[in-house]
Amino acid sequence: MSAIEYPAVFAMGAVGYASMELLFRKHTHWTMLIAGGICFLLIYLISNLKHLTKPEKWLIGAIACTAVEFFIGGIVNLSLGWRVWSYAHYPMNVLGQICLAFSILWFFLCIPVCEVCILLKALFHRNGETARKIKGKERR
Repeated sequence: MSAIEYPAVFAMGAVGYASMELLFRKHTHWTMLIAGGICFLLIYLISNLKHLTKPEKWLIGAIACTAVEFFIGGIVNLSLGWRVWSYAHYPMNVLGQICLAFSILWFFLCIPVCEVCILLKALFHRNGETARKIKGKERR
């Protein structure tokens, strides 16, 4: 692990998630930078676990994102009353902070994000063998 690996991954997730919110919702909140950074870092760690299948990684990533969303929502929305978001109008929501629809969305977002994380890991570690596997040029 390089000294900048985890902070850089966190920063990429923070900027990436806030950018997605700006693109689709036209606004974001500074707490979403924190949520995005934490989620991306967790997916980064999960995606590089060799003993898990890809669907297991996607599912665990979606559960992790949902948990982060519930935790941060509990603080900023329920405790502090900032009303950053509410899923109260969605079916199958929990306290308006998480809902099944967005948990499913997180699952499908984890598919490409896990692949990006594997590439990032190879770049951070400059591991020739991993890079060759990614490019399909594994040594024989």
